[in-house]
Amino acid sequence: MAGGGEPQALREMLAEDAVFHSPVVHTPQEGRDKVFAYLQAASHVLGGNNFRYLREIADGDQACLEFQTELEGIQINGVDIIRWNAEGKIQDFKVMVRPLKAINKVWEKMAAMLAAQAS
Repeated sequence: MAGGGEPQALREMLAEDAVFHSPVVHTPQEGRDKVFAYLQAASHVLGGNNFRYLREIADGDQACLEFQTELEGIQINGVDIIRWNAEGKIQDFKVMVRPLKAINKVWEKMAAMLAAQAS
């Protein structure tokens, strides 16, 4: 995220049956292609010069990464909760964001980015 990343490298890190839990969509998004679409959109919406990870807590096949960024003057604080499978591929990716004003802005920007990807 912080360095912009490489889309193909990200896609290869995902398990075929990966699941993404969005802070703004109540149903889990299942499958490598959907998870990749959400993570790729998030990297464009949230990534950039202001994005940085504040802390990392790792235990075996899972990690919790706290991040901070700014989007159109709104300070965003969030957490990525990631679990890997036995092959080292990302199996489950959950994002939580605060405050409410930030969630609303992320929803607006993510919806536009995902709609553009679908076209």
